[in-house]
Amino acid sequence: MTDKKKHKHEEEVKETPSDHEAQPQAAEIEALTKRVEEAEARAAEYKDGWLRSQAEFVNYKNRVARDNELTYFSMKSEILKKVLPVLDDLERALPNRVAGDAWADGIELIVRKFQTALEKDGVIRIEAEGRPFDPNFHEAISHEPNPDVESGHVIAVVQNGYMFGERVIRPALVRVAQ
Repeated sequence: MTDKKKHKHEEEVKETPSDHEAQPQAAEIEALTKRVEEAEARAAEYKDGWLRSQAEFVNYKNRVARDNELTYFSMKSEILKKVLPVLDDLERALPNRVAGDAWADGIELIVRKFQTALEKDGVIRIEAEGRPFDPNFHEAISHEPNPDVESGHVIAVVQNGYMFGERVIRPALVRVAQ
């Protein structure tokens, strides 16, 4: 072929694409569109899984923190339960001391330091005497008739009760009026 004929033939081919060429392009576009949609669906699925994993991890961290706090509280409560009887004994000894005795005054100072240390640590004495009996904070050891105190109220505290934060670590042992 001569250059002119060859050039003319190439122009005809360029100007008039065959129907066979148009169909593969449309099919190819459709296949690519389908692949893009599948990839987007997988990406959305992976993102959803990642977000769920993140939420589960945050929940796990919160649960571990809560468990650690509960463990700390339980351990501290157990120690306090073992120490409180010592404070009770010291407090029972104070009313029977000899006035002006330096040794007895030293014991009183120890008791006050002990009480102050407990208060700083969040341990609160449950006030009971003269108040209505509440089984959440008090443990009745006797019911006695008493004309001076209204029925259902605490007459006397036999053993002080204590709270640590919002929880009762030891209820107060009380006598209740009938």
